[in-house]
Amino acid sequence: MEITLSVLDKTGQVRARKTGTTAVSLFYRQAYEAGDRITVETDSPDVFVTLNIDNALAPAIVLLKERSFSFPVPFGDAKTVYAPTAFSGDSHRISAHVTGEDALSGTRNIALNPTDHHGNDTAYPHAFASVETRGEAAFAARNAIDGEIASDDHGFWPYTSWGINRDPDATMTVDFGRRVIAHSVVLHTRADFPHDAWWTAARLTFSDGHSIDIPLEKTGVGQRFTFPEREIEWVRLEKLIKADDPSPFPALTQIEVWGRET
Repeated sequence: MEITLSVLDKTGQVRARKTGTTAVSLFYRQAYEAGDRITVETDSPDVFVTLNIDNALAPAIVLLKERSFSFPVPFGDAKTVYAPTAFSGDSHRISAHVTGEDALSGTRNIALNPTDHHGNDTAYPHAFASVETRGEAAFAARNAIDGEIASDDHGFWPYTSWGINRDPDATMTVDFGRRVIAHSVVLHTRADFPHDAWWTAARLTFSDGHSIDIPLEKTGVGQRFTFPEREIEWVRLEKLIKADDPSPFPALTQIEVWGRET
């Protein structure tokens, strides 16, 4: 299995490229420019890859459904959801390796993907929502699966969250891109009180048609909900009931889905 990492400019021209067999590390010795993209390519689809898109981000196991995944290097508003050192300067290490069966066989947070972004439709899991506050990066659905759980502030890294733009009918879905076996969900709701409100209840709906109504508390601590193992392709958070509080701003810092591969 070959893996190729590339940095492309805004016209698609290659700025740097490296290929490895089962594993590869690319050290890019230039500053990124607006329009640059990082790509990950494999010689076959449906491959699990442990990907570290930047040395300031944690690595994560992703399923590449297609042979290529493209990540736009963030600038401006898009960069506010990453650590200040991420994608900065002129020394960048990008790495990827084929994920072994030993790493796939255990229980883990199968929703984690810090490389997710709006245009992603090839590297799973992927998060999307019916609405995001003002269309700003700081409140995008992808923030809810980036691994950041700091919840006592908002609007910038590490206080990333999914914001519902005051929409009581807002929903957010985590798509795994394949069947997985899940047994619990942990929700970290944002707790920047008194700026924030909170939800008193919500519903978790699964791709198999099952759903559970869950109670929620005023806290920034993770709230875990355990259920019998379910084989699912996605889970949706919906039916969000806001507390009777003057603030109009409840939000979700993180959703963790604990389970394993089928």
